Amino acid sequence: MHISKSGRVRGMAFLVIGMLLFSSMAWASFTPQYKPTLEIAPTIEKIDIDGDFSDQGWTKASLAGNFVERSPGDMVEPDVRTEVMVTYDDENLYVGFVCYDDPSTIRATMCQRDQFHSDDAVCLLVDTYGNAAWAYELFVNPYGVQKDALWSSVGGEDNGFDVIWKAAAQVTDSGYQVEIALPFASIRFPNKDVQTWKMDFWRNRPRESYTTYSWAAYDRDEQCWPCQWGEVSGIEGVKPGKGIEILPAWVGNQSGSLTTDSEGNREFDQQDVLGEMSLGAKYAVTSDITLEAAVNPDFSQIEADAAQVDVNTTIALFYPERRPFFQEGRDVFRTLFNSFYTRTVNDPDFAVKMVGRMNGTNIGYLLAQDANSPYMIPLEEQSVVVNSGKSVVNALRVSKDLGSSSKLGVILTDRRFEHDGSGTIAAIDGDIRLSQNYSIDGQFVFSHTREPGDSALSEGLEGTFNDGAQTVALDGESYYGDAVIMRFRRSARHFNFTVNYDHTSPDYRTQTGFDPWNDYRHLNTWGRYNFWYSKGILERLSPTYWVAGKWNYHGDELTRQANVGLDANFRFAQSYLSANYGVSREVWSGVVFDDLWGAHVNFGSRFSGTLGYNVSIGVEKGIARWLLRPGVERNFSASMNIKPIDRIIIEPSFTWVYSTDDETDERLYKGYITRTRVRFQASRQLSLRLVGQYNDFSQTVDIDPLVTYRLNPFSVFYVGSSVDYGDTEFRNGNPADWRVTSRQFFMKLQYLFRT
Repeated sequence: MHISKSGRVRGMAFLVIGMLLFSSMAWASFTPQYKPTLEIAPTIEKIDIDGDFSDQGWTKASLAGNFVERSPGDMVEPDVRTEVMVTYDDENLYVGFVCYDDPSTIRATMCQRDQFHSDDAVCLLVDTYGNAAWAYELFVNPYGVQKDALWSSVGGEDNGFDVIWKAAAQVTDSGYQVEIALPFASIRFPNKDVQTWKMDFWRNRPRESYTTYSWAAYDRDEQCWPCQWGEVSGIEGVKPGKGIEILPAWVGNQSGSLTTDSEGNREFDQQDVLGEMSLGAKYAVTSDITLEAAVNPDFSQIEADAAQVDVNTTIALFYPERRPFFQEGRDVFRTLFNSFYTRTVNDPDFAVKMVGRMNGTNIGYLLAQDANSPYMIPLEEQSVVVNSGKSVVNALRVSKDLGSSSKLGVILTDRRFEHDGSGTIAAIDGDIRLSQNYSIDGQFVFSHTREPGDSALSEGLEGTFNDGAQTVALDGESYYGDAVIMRFRRSARHFNFTVNYDHTSPDYRTQTGFDPWNDYRHLNTWGRYNFWYSKGILERLSPTYWVAGKWNYHGDELTRQANVGLDANFRFAQSYLSANYGVSREVWSGVVFDDLWGAHVNFGSRFSGTLGYNVSIGVEKGIARWLLRPGVERNFSASMNIKPIDRIIIEPSFTWVYSTDDETDERLYKGYITRTRVRFQASRQLSLRLVGQYNDFSQTVDIDPLVTYRLNPFSVFYVGSSVDYGDTEFRNGNPADWRVTSRQFFMKLQYLFRT
């Protein structure tokens, strides 16, 4: 049906008049809306997502207004107006934001998806099941750049989550406006004729304070966040996606490294160009169950992990998961002990995954064959990781929602190694809400380990554990272990605290999780009191405390610690300050270290959309663990976010540590890591990125350029390289011969097909 231009103008005129009447009534007598409701109706015409509300389809949209300032103000009247329109058709939920403001003050960045920070933005929050277990978060800035996350009651926000949806925005003479289309095929919701969803609409407005407005008002004494959202009803006759997604990818690379021959001569060994295909597929069996499989999955990461200072640590480092295959259902597998750390599935030949959400019951299952399997050996004071070759991984997770913000669950994981070893855990966990402010959660884990019986894997592994009952070497021993964590928590407007107890037995071990040490009992309590200020330079002032004790499993004291601190937020350039001081006593490798202490200060500001910084300074008397001596460590780190124009972002960072002997002032260790990332967004799809990093500890330089063309989170083309430089000779302790020590060129093409 064709609608004339005059018809569209009349329709929009009625819409504008309606919005003005709605907003004038809302502002005449301001009253915060707790758990507001909104009934919506289907659109009468097609809506194009272009940031322009002239489409006739918006004329019957329902209106949500009367926003409140939820932070830093406590449900007070906002300084600016925000209105939201909501409607739907057979394929999409449509949400339109009208954000009134002085356009010259709006902060926005033209950048890749998920990469804007401290911008003006709107946010759509959706809990389709209404059980406060998990929810979608969809952000859009005034340039239409998208950012999404998945929130869960166990793990909080997962910013690595991606979903396909549409958004567009325009900056106008009166502020900016945003259109969102969320396809029903992209999300999970109950298979019912009539839907009622929990929703909230947010607006972030960073100026001197980072201010957040919302449609629903919040009680700061209520610990359940999604429980306080509004309720949107009237969605009828829509179905969640049941199609098939096919994700083929091709990855090509060519690498080389500096080698030394038998005569000591150095030469650069250039490898052949390699290319391989991978194929992933996802199928929605029902509205509640999805299957996903991948053959030779491409689990590469386009940007290497930032280097971490590990000069004085004895345990394996934890890195975040960024690989796309694990996005669907990541929240389902989460537990307090991180019993399924997906990066232990290191280099799979194939992987299969199933995720189901049915009437408050969540199920996740994963099967993978790993070609290069990390085997972690946790001990009382350190952890060791070896490559144990091939393995098969199984992980099963089931949880049941019990009313508002409570749940029970079990998780079973098993890893079978090619050298006849295995690692199995069985765990039960729960999160029980006792009242508005109090809750208790915990996890009980039982493990069985049968070590691989391969002497080649045991090279360099010496010693015993569990009072000499077992050897560290992988010699086929079999044993059982257990782990427990229990927390009692209070969450409220003013006083918050947690009392925590956890332990792992000496023979507890998991080969699918991240538990880098064992043989301990740990008891601690943390608390904070918030003072809120409605006027003046201070927004919030929070004194804190932390007290902890740690013993080995048999009761010998390992550490005792006490810490006091003060956190503050200011109404100036989004500034913050955090300071703390602590004292401790520790027994390490049988040596008692008394009179340990530490003082740390963190501060930062965001002066404008152009410049922000963060600084951390610390001085502490601690233990130089590899040297078994007391040392005084000074540490300093700083990072900046510089945006000379809207399309260029420069992010330098610097970390420095220096430790000296407490008595002789002899230097124990010293070094720094500096890293800079530069991003340029040529268009909505095309971007360029350059990362440079120097690691003074290892005397290496990394240079990583990358060109990206991205149609959506899953359809993308990359081409880039990673070049490492190192000094191969030293003269008088200084680098004398810098060379390329390794180099890799790579290309990736990936495209998502949906039916």
